[in-house]
Amino acid sequence: MAYTFGTLFFLVSCSFSIVYGYKVVTHDLPDKQATAEKYNYHFVLVPEELDNEYWRLVEKGAQTAAKDYGVMLEYVGPKQANIDDHLKTIEMSAASKVDGIMTQGLSDEQFTPLINRVVAGGIPVITVDTDAANSNRMAYIGTDNYYSGFLAGKALIADKLGKANVAIITGSFYANHQQQRVKGFKDAVKKEKGIHIIDVEESEISRVKAAEKAYQILKDHPEVNAFYGTSALDGIGIAQVVEKYKKQDQVYIIGFDTLPETIDYIRRGTIKATVVQEPFEMGYSAVKMMIDLIKGESVPSVVHTDTRILRIVDLPVSQLDRKVENR
Repeated sequence: MAYTFGTLFFLVSCSFSIVYGYKVVTHDLPDKQATAEKYNYHFVLVPEELDNEYWRLVEKGAQTAAKDYGVMLEYVGPKQANIDDHLKTIEMSAASKVDGIMTQGLSDEQFTPLINRVVAGGIPVITVDTDAANSNRMAYIGTDNYYSGFLAGKALIADKLGKANVAIITGSFYANHQQQRVKGFKDAVKKEKGIHIIDVEESEISRVKAAEKAYQILKDHPEVNAFYGTSALDGIGIAQVVEKYKKQDQVYIIGFDTLPETIDYIRRGTIKATVVQEPFEMGYSAVKMMIDLIKGESVPSVVHTDTRILRIVDLPVSQLDRKVENR
């Protein structure tokens, strides 16, 4: 009886260990020799938020390159934005002795020491989308986030003829790239006497929270007639509120990225402009750069992908002709 109970306890304990390990990070790797025979390298891409539509585009680019170059690529990270889980995933990836890690450098204070330890342990790190410029990362590929914010500010000045009461909703107060996008925007508009920044709120990379913040801002500050959203989901959340209260003709919105919902809102005239990034290119080039690094080839320390402003006049005719949902 004791033997049977002990065996049962052991099996249950093992089951919990397996399930827990899978939920934290999916590093259930194939046999080492089989992996070596099938793949040239094993890389990990760690995003800020696993199921974020923007990061899925980065993953798509990385997976395409992985297929082209014989790389085993794992895409693992927090299900929802969480800096502690993000850091843990990087640590576990390094402990798995992968050949390279690609991730964001969200915070100098927390990410720089970890990246430095990983690199010192012999695993190259490339930052994607968000740089950790003060760390020993091998390279950065992604948007010039300050410049993208500056472009957004200039677009608002042009579209609003230098007169607007602006509220900013940013994905995160602590993330480097979000801070730079806000700073670039503020620097672009600071000399415009007719433009006033009324409020800055945080959405925590959530369209629901972006909508909640937009609603509260319009309630508390009825003078606000323009919004700037600095993450891919902020503009969408703002647009939902603006449409709900029938303020499309009263409130200007400039957002980030070209998710399908963002394009729909631009087509309807709710979002007036958005900053275009190149997430697929970031993912694809990050994998290629990592391979070059491992081979000992020279890689630029910083590679900025293209950034531009998109308005309804820039949409292809095929997109303009698509059926638009009722408001």
